[in-house]
Amino acid sequence: MRWLEYFVFLSLVIACARPLGLYLAALFEGKRVFFDPIRRPVEALLFRALGVNSQKEMPAGEYILCFVLFGAVGTIWLFALFLVQSLLPGEPAAGYLTTPMSIDLAGNAAISFATTATWQAYAGETTLHYAIDLLGLVSQNFLAGAAGLAVGIAFIRGFSRTDAAGLGNFWVDLVRATLWVLLPLSFIGSLMLIWQGVPLNLAPYTQAHTLAGEVQTIAQGPVAALEFIKNLGTNGGGFFNANGAHPYENPTPLTNFLEMLAIAIVPASLTATFGQMTGRPRAGFALFMVMVALFVVGLVVCDVAEQQSPPEFAALHVVGGNMEGKEVRFGIGDSVLTELVTSNGATGSTNSMPDSYQPIGVLVPLMGMLLGDIVFGGLGSGLYGMVIVALVAVFLGGLMIGRTPAYLGKQLRPGEAKLIALYILLTPCVVLTLTALALTTSAGLAGLTTNSGPRGLTEVIFAYASSMATNGQAMGGLSADSVFYNITTAIAMLAGRFATGAIALLLAGRLAAQPRLANTAGSLPDDTLLFAAMVLATVVIVGSLSFLPAITLGPVVEALQPG
Repeated sequence: MRWLEYFVFLSLVIACARPLGLYLAALFEGKRVFFDPIRRPVEALLFRALGVNSQKEMPAGEYILCFVLFGAVGTIWLFALFLVQSLLPGEPAAGYLTTPMSIDLAGNAAISFATTATWQAYAGETTLHYAIDLLGLVSQNFLAGAAGLAVGIAFIRGFSRTDAAGLGNFWVDLVRATLWVLLPLSFIGSLMLIWQGVPLNLAPYTQAHTLAGEVQTIAQGPVAALEFIKNLGTNGGGFFNANGAHPYENPTPLTNFLEMLAIAIVPASLTATFGQMTGRPRAGFALFMVMVALFVVGLVVCDVAEQQSPPEFAALHVVGGNMEGKEVRFGIGDSVLTELVTSNGATGSTNSMPDSYQPIGVLVPLMGMLLGDIVFGGLGSGLYGMVIVALVAVFLGGLMIGRTPAYLGKQLRPGEAKLIALYILLTPCVVLTLTALALTTSAGLAGLTTNSGPRGLTEVIFAYASSMATNGQAMGGLSADSVFYNITTAIAMLAGRFATGAIALLLAGRLAAQPRLANTAGSLPDDTLLFAAMVLATVVIVGSLSFLPAITLGPVVEALQPG
């Protein structure tokens, strides 16, 4: 049955990718879409009110500046809200908010939501006020997600334009991403979640008396307002500490399926947008097929790993797979699918506990994040991450045939090659450096309160990989609410959001300024099955060269240890 669900999920992603991708291409190129009679006057009114000249093109440097400043404003806004939340009216009562919002935790949380990482070193129901959820987190889920999508569209323009100085207008792209992509899809999705039982209220926490005579506190709140957009915007922060495993966030297998579609559908469709805007649909499809192939391989490996009972259970005669850390209402199949979608989609809204996965089972989502969430990925970031890997494949292919490497008619000259190399090296430099720092300092080792050895190494590298990939999920064995981890994970989140985005935009700016070369008999085909295989091989080579020693010492060694 689970294989049927995997097939249906992937089939729906494949079926929806092209029509949604064509819609995004038309929307962001300013072409006519079916609701233009509403869109154009609304946009004109909004641009006039904001003082935005919608006809003004921005070069790469200006686009980067707007992107970074917008993220900084969002961070400051959230940071201020966190510090004054005790003064805000409404529920829940202060007595339920037992986790203090320290300066370092507030800064880390603000950065995490403004970068779409939504790394949470706290439990939402014991830390945050309803007003914070609505005024801060919901708004950033929309705006930060829209900003990431805008950067992805600007990156595509670098390949679609010739002899151009600009990559579009950040504010125009931001408005269109918010109003005509995230808002309508989120509205429809949220209604479906409410129909399935996800609460949307401002009620006080409920005190229930159990059959054993104990008093249980049941947290309430505007859950549905946050739940769908956190997935659609590839954010992932949970209203509750249990995130997608909590029955108020994810009550049924149907809600779980819908939320996974919300994570994957827009990033997957950007490959079709890329093909349409560059005039090379087959090139976009080739990238999409690489994503699908990587997803299928990861899904099979993780599923097989989790279908095996842990060695520790053998003496207890427990059979039927690894259900530790998984919800009974989802089972292994839904849990594995969710783990793969969330880890590869820059959205840590998992419905199970990664720390309970088998060593090879946890290796799969870990590698997905270390590779930069290029399998569908985040809004914008998944697309430009995959394209940059394709550029590495083009560069290697050009060296083999003795020609200047080019992709879609754009040459990869020394300046472009340096930016590509910088992008590829950034993740291993940040993640491995911070991991080494954590494992060689008392402050870092203090977070390993449950496990040491290979599992402890995996937990630390998982945390920094998740932060760098703006994913946000964590292994529960690491106690991350400390000054050390709040600062170091924030560094990784900032690098994963703004440094990678800036490099991608600088590269796009250089490519947009180039003329387009004509295809000749000596050109390297960039839209064939052979090229897709080259890109797939490049993913394996780059991932192995960057991270093989680290993952060998972590999950691989743990898997080889006797039970």
